[in-house]
Amino acid sequence: MTRIDETAAPVAEKSVESSTSAVEWASIFGGALAAFGVTIILMTLGPGLGLATTSPWSFTNPSPTTFGTAAAIWLVVTQWLSSAFGGYLAGRLRTKWVGIRTEEIFFEIPHTVYWPGHWQHY
Repeated sequence: MTRIDETAAPVAEKSVESSTSAVEWASIFGGALAAFGVTIILMTLGPGLGLATTSPWSFTNPSPTTFGTAAAIWLVVTQWLSSAFGGYLAGRLRTKWVGIRTEEIFFEIPHTVYWPGHWQHY
């Protein structure tokens, strides 16, 4: 078992500010375009799955309330998935920060992408 020296002086970390802005409009538009594409794909898949559950020759079709509830849930899931994918892609396409600790990068990217309004602080 190793022993940690508690008398050692802390080492100051060197922080280098990036000369570029943290907001990258190209990556934002790329993420928005990707989110739109995922939305189109899921909005095409949803009615296909929904209409596959009904049949004009069957008397055991789901009730309109069940069908509407499933459609509403699908719309919410579509919004979540497309927004998450577009936000993730926008965060990954942006310029890499230099001179920053990796713990901050792992916190800041998801926090910036998934927390509404946080980008205003930069």
